[in-house]
Amino acid sequence: MPQFMLAVHPPQEVYDHPHERIQEQWNSTEVFNQEIVDEGVWVFTGGLKRIEAATTVDATGPTVITTDGPYAETKEHLGGFWVVDVPDLDAALKLAARASKACGDVVEVRPFQEGE
Repeated sequence: MPQFMLAVHPPQEVYDHPHERIQEQWNSTEVFNQEIVDEGVWVFTGGLKRIEAATTVDATGPTVITTDGPYAETKEHLGGFWVVDVPDLDAALKLAARASKACGDVVEVRPFQEGE
């Protein structure tokens, strides 16, 4: 079955909320995580730290350049993701709708490249 990444791009302000204010989102997301494990479609899940924790590495030139911070300067960044193994895009979109509802953010769906 093809694998898809369901990516969450929350505004960075979400990291500024005290844990108690987003506890319901966390709880809903944990329930969703357990559901997809039980359904046998879960491959991997990850939540990321604030964008300030990022380091960008560029080894495309003669020397390696490391820079504190993100590669792209935008208001929204990848905050977390799920990797799921489902039959097709329609199934991935249905899971993304459930994920979006659970985490309270928009979810982007992208298929992984398959070997040729």
